[in-house]
Amino acid sequence: MLLVQLTGLSGAGKTTLANRVSACLTTLGYEVEILDGDQYRQNLWPELTFSDRDRRENIRRLGYLAQRFTRVGCIVLIAAINPFEAVRTEIRDNNPGSMVVYIDCDLNTLRQRDTKGLYARAALPADHPDKLTNLTGVNAPYERPQHPDLTLKTDYNTEDESTEHLLDFVLNCLTSKQL
Repeated sequence: MLLVQLTGLSGAGKTTLANRVSACLTTLGYEVEILDGDQYRQNLWPELTFSDRDRRENIRRLGYLAQRFTRVGCIVLIAAINPFEAVRTEIRDNNPGSMVVYIDCDLNTLRQRDTKGLYARAALPADHPDKLTNLTGVNAPYERPQHPDLTLKTDYNTEDESTEHLLDFVLNCLTSKQL
């Protein structure tokens, strides 16, 4: 039915917004599947590392699953950092009519939120045993989407405002697809 790729740095609000919008859409009678990058990586393909190659493979696998779900009438929300523009484009090309939503949040806000403690670990001294050396957007690459269909500024808008914007966007996409 519809695929929406939610992309942004860790802690920007991808999973939170996906869960909130999914609940709203489900109430409206839609079938929704959230493909959370962290959950799928942990439970289905833990062999993947955080190398650029494996990050790409993680998203390709999510894209393939999304394609299967959309073919049976589900709205799919991929909530994953999804750091590479080429892979986002590949997923879009394989899923005509899919959308990219950039969940934008500045690094200072992300460091303050630090819901998983990742930004603190990335700031540790280089010789610290808990130092995180591959945090996307800090010491690993993140390519901002070149032409997102929607940008949500979660450092500026509240969760409720961002949820409302994303829900309206998805509903408008669904309406335009039915025409």
